[in-house]
Amino acid sequence: MGMGSDMYRQQILDHYKNPRNYGEIEDATFTHVGENPMCGDEIRMDVKLDEDGETIEAVAFQGDGCAISQASASMLSGELRGRTLDELDEMDRDDVTDMLGVDISPMRVKCAVLAEKVAQDGAEIYLGEKDDISRTTTEDESDST
Repeated sequence: MGMGSDMYRQQILDHYKNPRNYGEIEDATFTHVGENPMCGDEIRMDVKLDEDGETIEAVAFQGDGCAISQASASMLSGELRGRTLDELDEMDRDDVTDMLGVDISPMRVKCAVLAEKVAQDGAEIYLGEKDDISRTTTEDESDST
């Protein structure tokens, strides 16, 4: 993967060291938290919807964890702006790994998809499509994502 791969690694480090949209949204439409117990990653995602109730207006996150989980949350927070809740629901592991731009080892996939899973679960709880769980965990994730 040569030079292109190095560029993406630099991008991941940049998002880890200088996260975008880090913080909280006081008037968030929904907030949800999650963790990857195997790595110690924790993420809180705040999502604010536009007046239409479907389009994501803003996303902010807070958390601690490895470079992959934090960079993924930073990148995803920018990617989701302007998308609909349906588009969020349709996202999968490949969308996240493509966004990161590097091959992720099987052990690190749960780090990479944590923010996506937290945002998806938060949206499903908000829409009443999922029972309110206090926290998403990657340990619940099946390999079918």
